[in-house]
Amino acid sequence: MRKLKNTELNRLDVETFKLTEKTPLIVILDNIRSLNNIGSVFRTSDAFAIEKIYLCGITAVPPNKEIHKTALGATESVDWEYVEDTLTLVEKLKSEGIVTAAIEQAEKSVKLQNFNVKSVEKYAIVMGNEVKGVQQEVVDACDYCIEIPQFGTKHSLNISVTTGIVLWDLFKQFRY
Repeated sequence: MRKLKNTELNRLDVETFKLTEKTPLIVILDNIRSLNNIGSVFRTSDAFAIEKIYLCGITAVPPNKEIHKTALGATESVDWEYVEDTLTLVEKLKSEGIVTAAIEQAEKSVKLQNFNVKSVEKYAIVMGNEVKGVQQEVVDACDYCIEIPQFGTKHSLNISVTTGIVLWDLFKQFRY
């Protein structure tokens, strides 16, 4: 096997990416502290052609040198918007018919492998703060709570890792 060169990957330019059909997924970042995590979410969202990212609460916004380090330009390709209050945003999206899901460990959560998307629906996933997770009032307002099963000694995964796992799983359901 030979590793492919960047020129062989046939990646879209930003203008073409903006015009392509997006995966009907929205990412909501609820009070994310780490600028590297924010940048990582942008980069992963670009990889899976996610429709939009909402940055809420204390979540920093581009342009920002620390976000750019991990986003590698994805802040230019992925649509994003800052909204101060996550709960207000979740309620607004629900009123527009968007299915909302907090990614959190909670009673009555649905395991990721058991969550099935409907191709006619649009989904918004809420990713929570690195220490406190998704705010309880936001969990309460969401249609679902999705949990990634874990079998080790730690109680959580990094938010950017979690986002990557969830987006890949949902992306596969929409595209394959």
